[in-house]
This record gives sequence, structure tokens and C-alpha cells, in this order.
Amino acid sequence: MAAGSYILGDEVAAFEREFAASCGARHCVGTGCGFDALVLILRAAGIGRGDEVIVPSNTYIATWLAVSNAGATPVPVEPAADTCNLDPARIEAALSPRTRAVVAVHLYGQTADMDPINEIGRRHGLLVLEDAAQAHGARYRGRSAGSLGHAAAFSFYPSKNLGAHGDGGAVTTNDDGLAERIRVLRNYGSRRKHYNERKGVNSRLDELQAALLRVKLRKLDEWNRRRASIARSYRNGITNARLALPVAPEWAEPNWHLFVVRTPDRDRDAAALLRAGVETQVHYPLAPHEQEAYREFASLRPRPVIAETIHRQALSLPIGPHMTGEQAAAVIAAANAL
Repeated sequence: MAAGSYILGDEVAAFEREFAASCGARHCVGTGCGFDALVLILRAAGIGRGDEVIVPSNTYIATWLAVSNAGATPVPVEPAADTCNLDPARIEAALSPRTRAVVAVHLYGQTADMDPINEIGRRHGLLVLEDAAQAHGARYRGRSAGSLGHAAAFSFYPSKNLGAHGDGGAVTTNDDGLAERIRVLRNYGSRRKHYNERKGVNSRLDELQAALLRVKLRKLDEWNRRRASIARSYRNGITNARLALPVAPEWAEPNWHLFVVRTPDRDRDAAALLRAGVETQVHYPLAPHEQEAYREFASLRPRPVIAETIHRQALSLPIGPHMTGEQAAAVIAAANAL
């Protein structure tokens, strides 16, 4: 604040360098929010009206909305039932001559199975994008989220593992040209003030948020290790057969943004946990195709029954680096008493 440089100044530039390095990517471009990051990737890649983009049927609606706001059509593909992430084996059946990209969401902080997804992208000439809004610090076969496709969109919404004190987002990529086009688009389509070469937008990471994120980035690995410790306690300690625990394949190193169990009687179990002093949340009550915003998908056939089942059963238990071992033990006891 004392520097008096408030928009696209030194703090944003420094955070972009540091976050790119943490992801193993050449470029990071700060944006106003994670939603804008994904829209800008699509726009910078020339994806829009008449194009189709493969999206998971099981995700937060922002993934679909970004595709729609870029002018393209989301094409849902079901997740793997165990990981809840996009199932690579189902992608090719959903491709058409209009398909331009695949968006793999690293849901709940666990990476999608990216190697087969990238192979499909290579075979069909598709852009492979990561929706890494929940995946700060997550890894896939030793590689960081944010470096697993052509480009990745991150959100720094306050509740994320790396959260700002307000909205914020970023794109990471190894593509020099794509990064430059996004830099232009985020700033009114301008490289030079008052000279506009494209119809851009105003979506710039704030200097103050970047300064805060730089400090928190230094703690991210430590905080993620703490989340992993709590997740390990839950996975070892919760033995109630009513609750299906999250599955982490051997190639995945989740950041445990969320710890989502599945239960056939979610409302009853959530109420019982609350009575025991354990607050839960639902991520998310409706699949995107069930939302009023996408009523044109109401008659979608075949029905995305895997996604619908996950959204009816998902229940998020408390997790975060602030939690103590005693608090985790209390959650385990309450879960086993259901």
C-alpha cells in the first residue's frame, strides 16, 4: 500500500513468477478470479461459438459456466465412480467434429488421471485444460497441478488451500503465445495503455491480494501436509460402513482441499453429526445439468447417473490446517457413531 502501485505492479509480477515456479510452469497470469482464468484460456485459444468442450458431469457449475461464457457448448462426460473425477475411458465416445478441448477438473483437490486424458488430446488434436481451482499443491505422478495440460485455471477464493482475502485467480501454462494473449485479454485487450488490439476484459489480480498470496504461498506445502495428516487420520479411523471414504489412487497426491464422504442418507447423517458438534457441508447438492441455468440439459440422454448419485450422497467433513488432533478425533468418533 505504501508503494502506491495498485494495479499490475511489482507484487503481481513477483507472485506470478513465484506461483509459476511452484507449479513447474513457465508462465503465470494473474486474473480477477478463477472463473475468469478459465474463460480467458478458452478465449485466448480461439474457442467459442460453434465449438464443443468436454467437461465432467460431476463438478462445480463454474466449469460449465466458463465454457458457456466463452460462447462454446459444454459436453458432459461421467466421472469414475471411485475418484469422482473425469473418467478418461468415457471421453472418446463424447467427441464430435466440433470438439476443441477437454477440461479436466481436479475435484476436491485430487488430480484427474491426466496421462490418458493427454493422450486422447494428442490423438484428436484437442486442447487439454486443468480446472485446478481446488488443487493448489496437489500432485500427479510427482508433477504439480498447473503443469499437467496445455494450461490451468486456479482460483484464490478465500476458502481455497491458497486463498486470498477476496477474489483472485490465475492461469499457468508453458505456452508462450497463449500466456501473452491472456495477458492482453485480461487488461482490456491492451499491451500499452490506451491502445487496444483485442476486445478484452478487466480481470486483473489485485496488487494487495498478490502481496497476501505471496506470504501464504510460502506456507502452502506445510498447510497441505497438515491437511494430509488429518485426511490420513480420517481414512484410518472412520470405520462406519455407512460412509464411503474418498479413494486416492497410488498416482495421486491430493491436497485434501475437501474430505468428501458419501452416504445414502446424507441429510439424516448431516443432522446427526451437527447434533454431535460436527458441522458439515455439501459439495455440491446438484450436478450442473440439474441446475435451472442448464435446463436445456434436463432431457439429457443417457442420464449422468454417476454424477447424480455423487451429488445426492456427497458430504464434506471438516478439514483444514487449523484443526487439532483432538478435533479430528471428535469428528471420527461422531462419524463412527452414525
